[in-house]
Amino acid sequence: MPVSTRHCHLQALALSTLLLFSGLSLALDKPIGPAVLSISGLVTQPNMQQQAVFDMAMLQALPQRSFTTQTPWYAEPATFTGPLLRDVLDTAGAKGEGITAIALNDYRTEIPFSDAIKYDLIVAILMNGQPMPVREKGPLFLVYPFDSKAELQAATFYNRSAWQLRALQIK
Repeated sequence: MPVSTRHCHLQALALSTLLLFSGLSLALDKPIGPAVLSISGLVTQPNMQQQAVFDMAMLQALPQRSFTTQTPWYAEPATFTGPLLRDVLDTAGAKGEGITAIALNDYRTEIPFSDAIKYDLIVAILMNGQPMPVREKGPLFLVYPFDSKAELQAATFYNRSAWQLRALQIK
């Protein structure tokens, strides 16, 4: 085999090996603590059976965002902090057309997948700097930045928010 051909084969082998191992490093770790959020359906990075499951530490390890917004549920504006929904979905390798958000009490709401791209929805783990107990809409609250755009100040978007969030189904 000529040197240049052998060199190309070696480069291709090295690239293939690099891609293989870099894909392994992107795998979603298994939760160590209690699971707080599961993502099922169209996910490509499952870590438990066919789901991507997160504990609180995994959500806290993602880039955190905060915004302050008025909501229909509180008299005063509240500051919510947590990862962007799109970052959580990216971590799970989730792609689809729709999301069903499911709360601890089995409340379900349908969210277009495009909302996660278009708006800075947060999977809030803190409200006003404090963790949210279940009785205060926690431990996770999927919330839109209602004050960021006038179009978000509508029943459609209020109804898409989900407190006591426990699961997302991707369709």
